[in-house]
Amino acid sequence: MKTKNIFTGAMLALATISCSDLDVDIKSQYTDYPMDSDMALEARISNAYYAFRDPLNRRYDELLSLSSDEYSAVCFDGGWLDGRQYSNCSTHSWNASANDNQLNVCSSLLSGITNCNILLRDLEEGDTELSAPVRAARAFYTFLFMDNFGDTPIADDNLTQGATQIDRSPRADVARWIESELLAVRDDCPSEVNESTYGTPTCWMVDALLAKLYINWNVYTQDVTSASWSPDDANEKLNDCITVCDRIINSGMFDLSDDYKTKFMYTNGSHIKDFIYAVPYEATLSQGMMYARYRTWRYGGANGFYTTVLTPSCGGNFAMNPEFAELFCLPGDRRNDVVVGDPAQDSIYVYQYDPETGEVTDVPHMYEGKQVVFTKNITLIREDGDLDVGANGTRQGYRSIKFYPDPDDYNLYERNQDNDIPIFRYADIILTKCEAITRGGTATQGDTPMSLFNQIRSYVNAPLLTEAPSLQDILDERGREFLDEHWRRNDLIRFGDYERPWGFKYINPDNALLTNRIFPLSQSVLQSNTNWNQNAGY
Repeated sequence: MKTKNIFTGAMLALATISCSDLDVDIKSQYTDYPMDSDMALEARISNAYYAFRDPLNRRYDELLSLSSDEYSAVCFDGGWLDGRQYSNCSTHSWNASANDNQLNVCSSLLSGITNCNILLRDLEEGDTELSAPVRAARAFYTFLFMDNFGDTPIADDNLTQGATQIDRSPRADVARWIESELLAVRDDCPSEVNESTYGTPTCWMVDALLAKLYINWNVYTQDVTSASWSPDDANEKLNDCITVCDRIINSGMFDLSDDYKTKFMYTNGSHIKDFIYAVPYEATLSQGMMYARYRTWRYGGANGFYTTVLTPSCGGNFAMNPEFAELFCLPGDRRNDVVVGDPAQDSIYVYQYDPETGEVTDVPHMYEGKQVVFTKNITLIREDGDLDVGANGTRQGYRSIKFYPDPDDYNLYERNQDNDIPIFRYADIILTKCEAITRGGTATQGDTPMSLFNQIRSYVNAPLLTEAPSLQDILDERGREFLDEHWRRNDLIRFGDYERPWGFKYINPDNALLTNRIFPLSQSVLQSNTNWNQNAGY
């Protein structure tokens, strides 16, 4: 069997980043990896492509969703307080020990980079068919680290060979490296869109990642934590952003033909024409997706996910902030149907949902002999960082059912769901081009901000605009369209709205510090990388 010894000192530093025992003999980390069978190669490629699956299924979701204006992480007379690790996210009160679970997604991202690097070192030189998408995956993990944690190690093995430590590079340099890397591999990545390429990097995934990079260029290449930074500063990459959006639009590979609610159901997958890049989950084998557990109500386990009894208990600690719930107010908007609640009312009676279609029925949802009522507003039993609504506060806050679970799978496989989670969608490309033109980019192909915006409104049956959208219109529309898809924090920062008061942030007197625009590094990562410093402000 042909094997290779694939670690140098720099890669060892990253590969061992999740180890808690710092006294482990470094030689024990060397591993021989087979390369002489299709099965072994496929396993290693999968290990590189799907390194984001584990953090995305819970901790990344908590970190991003709870720190945006989407949710407040409440507890119930101490239940689900867990040392304030959830509520800290909602009040931006980061704590090194309490929030190590959420913040340590940076460790998972670094592990993903390492998975890509060890595979790239073993592939035959010049094998661009295999290496290009792996490099795209590595750029994706690097992007996520940079977006959330600022300065990032550029762990390109060609640049770091022989190094014993890898330093973090300035965020602006990382952004430029990501751009150059994506441009270098784009044309060598697959262009096919089918079941075999689903969930893997294609050239269209590269274009979508470039679009994200370019629309946020001012966030990444300037000091976004400085009072002198402005969301209205000129962006030199707007036309580049429009160009990559046009490539995706002109490909004909993607469209908005999927019903909004249906494409997030547990039956979603490679047939969804809106999904450019998604992370696939399956309740039996590719496990971990459990969004319903936290987004239903506390007693969903006692009498069901609004219909079918869920045997494992539910958390129910993601209560939608009333300010965010009020976005779902457009008459006829299909997106309203993924929220259990009516923003025009302070409270609503809850009805059962059909577990096969996820559609609401006219059957009242009962608990202990009474129809369940949800309130839009959330009231704490005391004003502190616990965000405690009391034992009777389980029905406060409207709820998301966007990723509606298969109740049978939820019960049989310990809360696991079959819903795939999209990362890049065609709808995002349309709204990104709309935003780029609104911010001053050159319109192309006869598109206008209003025509692009109305493509989104049209496919969800919402009222069309009769004049060009404002940036506030675009931000609000992005909130409706991308609920639970982990782009809200990114959007709020880019639009200069991250310091706006919402939920219970006011409980933390430092909630509006500009340094909060970048998360702190986890203590686990700092202990493993002693040459790194904590981010400013923490």
